[in-house]
Amino acid sequence: MTHSAERNRVGVIGGGLGGLAAACVLAARGYAVTVFEKSAWLGGKAAVLEGAGFRFDMGPTILTVPSVLRRIFAEADRRLEDYLDLIRLDPQWRCFFTDGTSLDLVENVDAMAGALDAYAPASAAGYRRFHALSERLHRISDRHFFWKPIGSIRDMIDWRTGFSAQLMGDVLAMRMGRSVASTVRKFVPDPRVAQMLDHFTQYVGSCPESSPAVLCGIAHMQTTEGVWYPRGGTRAVPDALVTLGEELGVEFRTETGIKRVLTWGGASRVCGVETESGEVIDLAAVVSNADSARTHRELLQDAAPAAAKRFENRRGYEPACSGVVLYLGLNRSYDHLLHHGFVFSKDPHEEFDFIYKRGEPAPDPTCYLASTARTEPETAPPGGDALYVLVHAPYLRPHHDWERMLPAYRNVIINKLKTTGQMPDIESRIVYESALTPQDIHDRYRVLNGAIYGLASHGKWNGAFKPSNRSPDVRGLYLAGGAAHPGPGMPMVLMSGWIAADALDRDKIAPKGSEHPTPPTQKPQPVPV
Repeated sequence: MTHSAERNRVGVIGGGLGGLAAACVLAARGYAVTVFEKSAWLGGKAAVLEGAGFRFDMGPTILTVPSVLRRIFAEADRRLEDYLDLIRLDPQWRCFFTDGTSLDLVENVDAMAGALDAYAPASAAGYRRFHALSERLHRISDRHFFWKPIGSIRDMIDWRTGFSAQLMGDVLAMRMGRSVASTVRKFVPDPRVAQMLDHFTQYVGSCPESSPAVLCGIAHMQTTEGVWYPRGGTRAVPDALVTLGEELGVEFRTETGIKRVLTWGGASRVCGVETESGEVIDLAAVVSNADSARTHRELLQDAAPAAAKRFENRRGYEPACSGVVLYLGLNRSYDHLLHHGFVFSKDPHEEFDFIYKRGEPAPDPTCYLASTARTEPETAPPGGDALYVLVHAPYLRPHHDWERMLPAYRNVIINKLKTTGQMPDIESRIVYESALTPQDIHDRYRVLNGAIYGLASHGKWNGAFKPSNRSPDVRGLYLAGGAAHPGPGMPMVLMSGWIAADALDRDKIAPKGSEHPTPPTQKPQPVPV
């Protein structure tokens, strides 16, 4: 066992988007930072797959709310545009329904309402009213929920000032006790339009029938700031953050897994980490970008069992859904697709019942599509397409054997693309194919039960709340990532890193700078194919 004394250094466990965001913000504010990443690459799920001339984003494919990234880069007085080439996509996605019709979601609210006048007249006026509610919920989130370490509704209230009239109005407007699905259908009677609006909650991997109405605010976030594609794919986002981190002196240690977080003072204070190779590293504070539940169950259980127990007793921690991803290299692209699309199930209630209640793959699933070659031709050979297909699946149960289940479920997905997706000859166009199952996601990314999106947002009263970015149990421990506040989705995960870093800085938990020379940066390894 070796020992490294870096008492003024902050350690970040995990080089996913939340960890990279936290590292960059901390370094920009003057801290010495080391990122420990078990994998050979940085960026977590935002990895890349290449084969036969095709290039796929393996994980997230939709970038929204780019102002979050701009705020992170502004911490270092940098312009996001100098690091990323962002392409705005409008229409934002195309929806395919089982009745053979399709509907485009466009950014402009008036234009969208105009399209609904022709497609589903009874829903056009309701869409405008829904969007007005969404805007209010977004503003409430900006005032009380975003950019601060929140763990429950109590953290949203400044008890020194009490309940103002505005706060009371905001709490009532959150429609606590109501679900996304019921709220959507109050405004939009057409089941196809309602299904389209339901799927804003798919960013958080949760059932619209069980998720709190406040998540309807996602619609306004997306229409206001748009949907974007970074040239080079979403992999370009972690690459840009790593570049920024290197410029700011962040040390990146890939292929360095953390065995446990170390504490002292009766396990009340973080004092370092121990790597899987036995190296003990003294640290002033730790930001964990690992799954919050696994952080407490695996990294804190030995050094701070009482803190781990308090975490478990605070609430139930249900994993969000997982997914099956097919990476399909096509020798000919389909002209009727947009960059993003949804091929919808016939019965969303049945679909959600299978995934979220029965814990089984839906027999008639909704497929999310990313058809990237129409925006960036370099992702496929000439005339072809790199088609990414994601179907939500239940998080892993003990009886799931995806090595056995995948072939049959792959056929279910392909048949859905042939019929509702209007691609009857897709199998003849496939010249390259790979897949990712819930078991693969669990093993590759070390998430809770294969969940793509961290913790579920279920619960009409408190489903929006995740574990706070500032640990209430161990001083000097901060949480980032999709299983911490404010939750999953690229912008929220990036925001979680900013919040964790800001909370650490406000707590003055660590001195800025280092009493030791900054070790030379270990260059990140290429992303494995």
